[in-house]
Amino acid sequence: MKNKYSLLLLGGIFDAIGMLSFVIPGVGEFSDVIWAPVASFLIYKMYKGTEGKIGGLITFVDEILPGVDIIPTFTLMWIYKFLIKKEH
Repeated sequence: MKNKYSLLLLGGIFDAIGMLSFVIPGVGEFSDVIWAPVASFLIYKMYKGTEGKIGGLITFVDEILPGVDIIPTFTLMWIYKFLIKKEH
């Protein structure tokens, strides 16, 4: 299993990339079309099994819908997996 803190660090980086669309006016919607499937694939690969599939779907919807990609889905997935479910 991957180190849980490396998953947290990667997740924070990916969440920041997803939020960049708010920084660049006019480019945000276009970048979301590209970032949504990439982010979905990344979270699927980071968290295998059912969690990865559900996380990928939620991440895709979060990133593709305008205005809601400020939600840090990678970080929330980490919190769910390691703090709520308490996996090691």
